[in-house]
Amino acid sequence: IAVNVLIVDDNQAAADLLRELLALQDHAAHCSYTAQQALDAAAKTAFDAALVDLVLPDLPGAELARRMRDQAGDKPLLLVAISGFSADEPGGTTAPGLFDHHLQKPIDFEDLDRILAPPAAR
Repeated sequence: IAVNVLIVDDNQAAADLLRELLALQDHAAHCSYTAQQALDAAAKTAFDAALVDLVLPDLPGAELARRMRDQAGDKPLLLVAISGFSADEPGGTTAPGLFDHHLQKPIDFEDLDRILAPPAAR
């Protein structure tokens, strides 16, 4: 089952490559390179999941995730933190309960595939 994914990363090459990889898995993937672009995109499209870089030029990724959750309201939104740090390192910490998953760069695509799979397929 295809998932509609928003990729938010200021590294445009990395975001675009991830979009292409997700498209090969038949997911609909869209890129935003700033937090504001992501908020604008999320206001127009109901995404199933968002992959959010924790370090963005205009807003911390955790704050973007919080705003996206608020914007989504009652609609389910799978939020995945993307960071160069592991979840245990100081730069990789996020607000507890805000993100559903944390992936360290470079992203292990098999892990991402499992995260995006329907619950019955995990």
